[in-house]
Amino acid sequence: MPTDPAERRVTVTGPPRRSRRSPGYYRPRTEIDEQTTLGHTYVRSLMRSQLRVALVVFAVLVLLVGPLPLVFAAAPQARRLEWLVLGFCLYAPLILLARWYVRRAERNEKDFVRLVEDR
Repeated sequence: MPTDPAERRVTVTGPPRRSRRSPGYYRPRTEIDEQTTLGHTYVRSLMRSQLRVALVVFAVLVLLVGPLPLVFAAAPQARRLEWLVLGFCLYAPLILLARWYVRRAERNEKDFVRLVEDR
């Protein structure tokens, strides 16, 4: 045993800085970059979720704007009603629908990024 304090060995303990991945570990980002079948599946799932949101917005838009010509044809003398509906009553739902679409599309993209991150 060394008695000199300069020769003593010190053991440092602490959390490991970075652990090595096992050779069988797959990286989703690599799968996407190499355009493998799994990477194609990841990208396709993002595209499907974005398409689903777009179709919902389109359906709501059709239900909101589609019946307006029928409403206007039912009341041919009400020109003020047409301007009131087109000028004021339609913008608020359209803005809300657009905001919902953007927020949902961004959430889909964040979920996708979280899925393919290496953390």
